[in-house]
Amino acid sequence: MAATQDAQELFNSHDSAVAPLGLVVTEGARELGEKINAHLVSWATPDNNPRGTFLVENECPRFSSGDSKGLIRSTIRGDDLFFLVDVGNYSCTYKLFGKQNAMSPDDHFQDLKRLIQAASGKAHRISVIMPLLYGGRQHRRSYRESLDCACALQELQAMGVSNIVTFDAHDSRVQNAVPLMGFDNVMPYYQVLKALTRKIPDLKLNREHFMVVSPDEGAMNRNMYYASVLGVDLGMFYLANNLSVDMGMFYKRRDYSRVVNGRNPIVAHEYLGASVEGKDIFITDDIISSGESMLDIAYELKKQKASRIFCYATYSIFTNGLDDFDKAYHDGVINGVLGSNLTYRTDALKQREWFFEVDVSKYIAYFIAAVNHDISVSAIIDPHEKIQALLKKYQA
Repeated sequence: MAATQDAQELFNSHDSAVAPLGLVVTEGARELGEKINAHLVSWATPDNNPRGTFLVENECPRFSSGDSKGLIRSTIRGDDLFFLVDVGNYSCTYKLFGKQNAMSPDDHFQDLKRLIQAASGKAHRISVIMPLLYGGRQHRRSYRESLDCACALQELQAMGVSNIVTFDAHDSRVQNAVPLMGFDNVMPYYQVLKALTRKIPDLKLNREHFMVVSPDEGAMNRNMYYASVLGVDLGMFYLANNLSVDMGMFYKRRDYSRVVNGRNPIVAHEYLGASVEGKDIFITDDIISSGESMLDIAYELKKQKASRIFCYATYSIFTNGLDDFDKAYHDGVINGVLGSNLTYRTDALKQREWFFEVDVSKYIAYFIAAVNHDISVSAIIDPHEKIQALLKKYQA
């Protein structure tokens, strides 16, 4: 309630707003955009929201040849525009020579650029909210390879974009490609723990009963945060190797002599850490693609007599379908999977009893309100305080 009141006071402060707010939502992000808009509208008054919505009407129609164009149907002159795009929404389709094609990340990124062009330089400022970062998995060069994400960021900067907001980037160091442009890599820690404690009300968040396990070295920082913040709340925070919530890590041993489906195949998962016997386990990563790695770890933890296993990935895209996770759930290997609404989720996934959705729309609305008023985001969103309050309430 206090956070909502703060947002309302900020949002209705006419003197501090940079410019009138406009939210340009591309086709793939309609569902999330409507939720964000609903939060913003609930905070605003008729004075600073005369149209009754912050959504800017737009579309990207296509010719039968596949060519497209961006159209903005509302006035945006002098507005502080926020473009929201989900490059991972493969449910969007278009016709190409009479055939139905699913939109790829490339198509979504092109539509974003078309709509920025359609603004014709009339906006006061342009920010892009791209939760799933375009090209983010191709973030570094090993040999003669493209650097898709770096080039995309530079292209947006050249088009006049001032800020990029993304969530849980695969490698946030890609921002080094645009050192003079605003780049925020946001982590929805509070939203994840809020969903976890609501959906699993009988967790015992202490060292004897709960453990955080990192799926690999790349996810270590993310998992260390969860372990540390839980420890601080319990009043048993120690430095070095004595975190109040033990942390284990899996090391992915790969076969670098072969390439399968664009990557070196995983030969084995080696576990490094304290005993997991009898403990509830929380595994987090940025993305569940095929899910093979996450399930391999879950099965290995069960061999070591772990109790319940809960997985979280910011982007739960399940490229190989849901059958393997269905089997793991029915066999008692996993007890739940949490995923955010920052990218497209199939209806089948939403209906699974083992899937719990993490809603991040209000968090994004707070972020937009703060940027629109040119203030520090931390003035509105303080994850440490909110997480501590959440855990105290949960334990009580």
